[in-house]
Amino acid sequence: MLQDPLFIVVAIACIAVLVILSIGIGGFAKGGDFNRKYANKIMRWRIGAQFVAVILILAFVFFRRSNGG
Repeated sequence: MLQDPLFIVVAIACIAVLVILSIGIGGFAKGGDFNRKYANKIMRWRIGAQFVAVILILAFVFFRRSNGG
Protein backbone atom coordinates (compact mmCIF):
# COMPACT_ATOMS: atom_id res chain seq x y z
CA MET A 1 0.00 0.00 0.00
CA LEU A 2 2.96 2.34 0.58
CA GLN A 3 3.78 2.16 -3.14
CA ASP A 4 0.35 3.58 -3.99
CA PRO A 5 0.74 7.32 -4.75
CA LEU A 6 -2.90 8.09 -3.88
CA PHE A 7 -2.48 6.47 -0.47
CA ILE A 8 0.59 8.62 0.19
CA VAL A 9 -1.32 11.78 -0.79
CA VAL A 10 -4.18 10.77 1.53
CA ALA A 11 -1.73 10.17 4.38
CA ILE A 12 -0.08 13.57 3.83
CA ALA A 13 -3.50 15.27 3.80
CA CYS A 14 -4.42 13.57 7.09
CA ILE A 15 -1.12 14.59 8.66
CA ALA A 16 -1.70 18.18 7.48
CA VAL A 17 -5.09 18.17 9.21
CA LEU A 18 -3.45 16.85 12.38
CA VAL A 19 -0.78 19.57 12.30
CA ILE A 20 -3.33 22.35 11.75
CA LEU A 21 -5.52 20.94 14.52
CA SER A 22 -2.53 20.78 16.88
CA ILE A 23 -1.62 24.40 16.15
CA GLY A 24 -5.22 25.44 16.82
CA ILE A 25 -5.45 23.52 20.08
CA GLY A 26 -2.06 24.85 21.18
CA GLY A 27 -3.07 28.42 20.41
CA PHE A 28 -6.36 27.97 22.22
CA ALA A 29 -4.64 26.52 25.28
CA LYS A 30 -2.05 29.28 25.37
CA GLY A 31 -4.56 32.05 24.68
CA GLY A 32 -3.33 35.60 24.36
CA ASP A 33 -2.74 37.63 21.21
CA PHE A 34 -1.97 34.66 18.98
CA ASN A 35 -5.32 33.05 19.75
CA ARG A 36 -7.25 36.29 19.29
CA LYS A 37 -5.52 37.06 16.03
CA TYR A 38 -5.40 33.64 14.33
CA ALA A 39 -8.06 31.37 15.91
CA ASN A 40 -10.69 31.85 13.18
CA LYS A 41 -8.14 31.68 10.38
CA ILE A 42 -6.70 28.42 11.71
CA MET A 43 -10.22 26.98 12.05
CA ARG A 44 -10.96 27.86 8.42
CA TRP A 45 -7.70 26.25 7.29
CA ARG A 46 -8.55 23.11 9.29
CA ILE A 47 -12.02 22.84 7.78
CA GLY A 48 -10.58 23.25 4.27
CA ALA A 49 -7.87 20.68 4.93
CA GLN A 50 -10.45 18.25 6.32
CA PHE A 51 -12.61 18.73 3.24
CA VAL A 52 -9.68 17.94 0.96
CA ALA A 53 -8.69 14.93 3.09
CA VAL A 54 -12.21 13.49 3.03
CA ILE A 55 -12.50 13.93 -0.74
CA LEU A 56 -9.13 12.21 -1.21
CA ILE A 57 -10.14 9.34 1.10
CA LEU A 58 -13.37 8.86 -0.84
CA ALA A 59 -11.44 8.92 -4.12
CA PHE A 60 -8.99 6.36 -2.76
CA VAL A 61 -11.80 4.02 -1.71
CA PHE A 62 -13.65 4.50 -5.00
CA PHE A 63 -10.63 3.81 -7.21
CA ARG A 64 -9.44 0.84 -5.15
CA ARG A 65 -12.88 -0.80 -5.21
CA SER A 66 -13.38 -0.22 -8.93
CA ASN A 67 -9.92 -1.62 -9.73
CA GLY A 68 -10.37 -4.59 -7.45
CA GLY A 69 -7.30 -4.07 -5.36
